[in-house]
Amino acid sequence: MSDPHPARPADKEDRRTFLQKVAEFIHPGPDSRAELIETLSDAEDNQIIDAESRVMLEGVIKMADLTAGDVMVAAPRMDMVNIDAPYDDILHLVIDTAHSRFPVFEGDRENIIGILLAKDLLKLQRAPELNLRALLRPAVFVPESKGLNDLLREFRGNRNHLAVVIDEFGRTAGLITIEDVLEQIVGEIEDEFDIGEEEGDIYALADRTWRVSGDTAVDRVEEAFGVQLAPAAADDEHRFETIGGLIAHAMGHVPKRGEHLQMAGLDFVVLHTKGGAVRWFKVAPANADDGTG
Repeated sequence: MSDPHPARPADKEDRRTFLQKVAEFIHPGPDSRAELIETLSDAEDNQIIDAESRVMLEGVIKMADLTAGDVMVAAPRMDMVNIDAPYDDILHLVIDTAHSRFPVFEGDRENIIGILLAKDLLKLQRAPELNLRALLRPAVFVPESKGLNDLLREFRGNRNHLAVVIDEFGRTAGLITIEDVLEQIVGEIEDEFDIGEEEGDIYALADRTWRVSGDTAVDRVEEAFGVQLAPAAADDEHRFETIGGLIAHAMGHVPKRGEHLQMAGLDFVVLHTKGGAVRWFKVAPANADDGTG
């Protein structure tokens, strides 16, 4: 009678050669995330991977340490719809902000009752008798401490693209979208060559340009790049604390994604805007022949 459970080769047979085992013993793999990132940098230097691949891989590694609170849009900057607002006001908000999803509140901004998809407004245009409430999708709430890896998994599983972030006291802290999460991988990701020791304002990128937060103080940008952006004699009325405010004033309007301005030998390109303010600039030395803006 044949054996019902015949012997099978091991599923994870070690196929390494003797020389490979010796090499791995002499040069073991990375033991920490920092060492792994350093290994990726070495791989780029040796032209095993290109700069874009390194930045994306580093983003995947670093994302494991990030939470929803780290990358959310803060509550004061959230673009929200008042359920009692006239249709024309809501339509103008959708057009001006160009978002696809909006938290909807009733009474005060803390009372979020659902999510409105911009495309659903077309249904109201065709059938004005419809109630806006009937078009709302359920709002998803997540704590600030929610890990981005877990959040991305949930976004993919339940097909939601937006979540409202709440703090430890149950108040609205901000919102986060699947785009915000994916930007940590495929967007303008900071690398290890950041300028200075302060966090969250200026980062050097793999292509030797910089990502600068719109909230960064003007004097910090001046110090980091060795330039003078604001006139020394500027009065209090025309003095701007943040680089976002200064650039918006110089442009004469609220900057939009893709717009750029040259100032003090630097080229500022608007990368990302949220809530009527610039969230991130990309900064590079301006071409000498272009002049300043």
